[in-house]
Amino acid sequence: MTRWVRKTAFRKELLLGAALGLAAVTPVATAQQAEEEARLDTVVVIAPEYVPTDGGTANKADIPLIETPQSVSVITRDQIDLLSFIDAQQAVRYTSGVFGENYGPDLRFDFVTVRGFTPKQYIDGLAAPVSTSIYSVGLDLYAFESFDVLKGPASALYGSAPPGGLYNQISRRPQDEFGGEIQAKYGTDDYKQIAGTVTGPISDTVSYSLTALYRDREAERDLVSAERSLIAPAITWDITPNTQITGLAYFQSDEVLGDTNGYLPVYGTLLPNPVGEVDPAVNLGDPNSRFERDQWAIGYEFSHAFSDTLGFTSNAKWSDYEEDTPIGIYGGGGLIDNDFDGTPDDYRTVQQYNFSYKETVESFTTDNRFDIQIASGAVTHDIIAGVDYRTVDNKADYGFIFANTIDLFDPVYAPQATLEPGYPTPFNDQSLTQTGLYVQDHIGLGNLFFTVSGRQDWVTIENNATGGETDQEQFTYRAGMNYVFDNGIAPYLSYATSFEPVLGNDAITGEEFDPSEGEQIEAGVKYDARGLPEGYELLLTAAVYQITQSNIVSTAPSVTPVSGTQTGEVEVNGAEFELVSRINDSLSINASYSFTDSEVTKSSTVEEIGAELPVTPENKASLFVDYTLRSGLLAGFGFGGGVRYTSESQGALPGPFAPVVYTGEESTLFDAIVRYDTTDWRFALNASNLFDEEYVARCASAAGCTYGAGQQVIATATRKF
Repeated sequence: MTRWVRKTAFRKELLLGAALGLAAVTPVATAQQAEEEARLDTVVVIAPEYVPTDGGTANKADIPLIETPQSVSVITRDQIDLLSFIDAQQAVRYTSGVFGENYGPDLRFDFVTVRGFTPKQYIDGLAAPVSTSIYSVGLDLYAFESFDVLKGPASALYGSAPPGGLYNQISRRPQDEFGGEIQAKYGTDDYKQIAGTVTGPISDTVSYSLTALYRDREAERDLVSAERSLIAPAITWDITPNTQITGLAYFQSDEVLGDTNGYLPVYGTLLPNPVGEVDPAVNLGDPNSRFERDQWAIGYEFSHAFSDTLGFTSNAKWSDYEEDTPIGIYGGGGLIDNDFDGTPDDYRTVQQYNFSYKETVESFTTDNRFDIQIASGAVTHDIIAGVDYRTVDNKADYGFIFANTIDLFDPVYAPQATLEPGYPTPFNDQSLTQTGLYVQDHIGLGNLFFTVSGRQDWVTIENNATGGETDQEQFTYRAGMNYVFDNGIAPYLSYATSFEPVLGNDAITGEEFDPSEGEQIEAGVKYDARGLPEGYELLLTAAVYQITQSNIVSTAPSVTPVSGTQTGEVEVNGAEFELVSRINDSLSINASYSFTDSEVTKSSTVEEIGAELPVTPENKASLFVDYTLRSGLLAGFGFGGGVRYTSESQGALPGPFAPVVYTGEESTLFDAIVRYDTTDWRFALNASNLFDEEYVARCASAAGCTYGAGQQVIATATRKF
């Protein structure tokens, strides 16, 4: 938790000399003079945990990041607060190899890609109850203490996962000292938010925390509004000095009115339109469109230390996720071309569709492991051995009908012939069970470390609609080594594999599909501040990698079961650099660079071969610097600025019915912050895309273009206690 620390110290000799001198002039110092003296000697520390050190997400064990032979990015709560990140898409703005906001600002989900692939979402180390087609539940970022991104294959510890990696969000936890905050935000597009968190002891052995949020906002697009309510309680009971259990829960409710996504035609956004340029605020949906979602989870984390060398940890969570779009009107048909000659009739009339959707996801997941530490001469072992289990029931239905037409430049929202099409068509009705046995040994020999992980998974997926069942199993592993020099430089090398189940039967052989497989080789170097003077904190990671995914039926995401033949392959080569630093509690630095070269190397769809993966820009670079005055009359005053560059990226994969592929535009965006901190208060003004650069973030098709996030200015007042 971010802390404000005020330290005031007066040397007795100086006080005595000052008192004798003042006595010769006046018997009593004025209150104003005393206040000025105290202020001059005030030291304000605003972000003591800005730089991450914990590699728990990457290892399921207490192993430092510097000893982890794989790239991991941890966005701490101090970083989130300082840069005023609102959601996960914003949180990765200054992170290498991770790309967000490809659909512009979305008020429902977090759209993120890692090294070219959509990552799986985890909450407190357990798989989130994600929907059929979107790997995100949209739980608010304020509920979490950190946002961790594990890059590259993670199946050796987590089971089914794409080769790009996963992200894990760590919930706020109870503390045994009273503290907390209450916070108010107001900003662009009538953004209004009140939030708070409080923690403290109930007794000598029980502590609690309670986090809550309410948000009411509009959007960059006209006629869109959203409300969100969140509450997340937690309680910790220290049963014995060696035994602890923490109960964790959350409930979040969302309602979004209007079409938040805003599919726009390519003419007038990415390509010229003779009628004019399309306003980023235009809404081709309908004010009646509505998205509703309720989700909750309750679980626990139990730990017991049998001795100094043997411990046991058990996590479990029951989750329920329900989303409903009874009215989903959007301008997805593109510009009308009645004579099908490839040229729009008037370059302004757009076809609307109405897509209704309803999905329920119920899940239970648990992870249970032993942690064994062994020392044998000069060799140390930190071994974890565990089993995790999850079951997921997923049911979704939809409706799809044609709606009205609408004017691209002068939209009029006429009454629809059918407002609510219902959910007549089944989309998915499946039950998944996954069981995994895993073991990892982190071996230390002086400054040399070896990390070896292996896991066997069994996955069963039942199609509840047809009664069919698919059973797949896979062994995955990770092996890495690194050497940590005394000055903090740590070169490393690793190899890791991953898998994902694939449902259906091969169109040529008729046999059930095998799981898709991923592999990565990565080499890099990490550096921390142990060789620098006191007051320097930093973590630097530089890496090069190659990822290959094979046994792909379709390189584009699709609903399962799928059809086709299992011949697809994708290769991603990349280089990344990332620095997070905090110097003398005054200067904060976030810097990153990513080079990502992706290519479809094999595919049953000939047009895909040689294509880049969607929303995977070749280059991404960013730098943010913030400075705080720690003492003197202006102690606590801070200011900072950042710049983010992203190159263009392909919007979709080509195909026989979509041979033309569009790319989004490159962008260079600037951010800024001005703030004032005291021991109890923070007043901040954060601006992102400061100069309101207008750019097309993605064009998935001639009818599916989306502008990137525009200017956002948020004022925040936070009262700490």
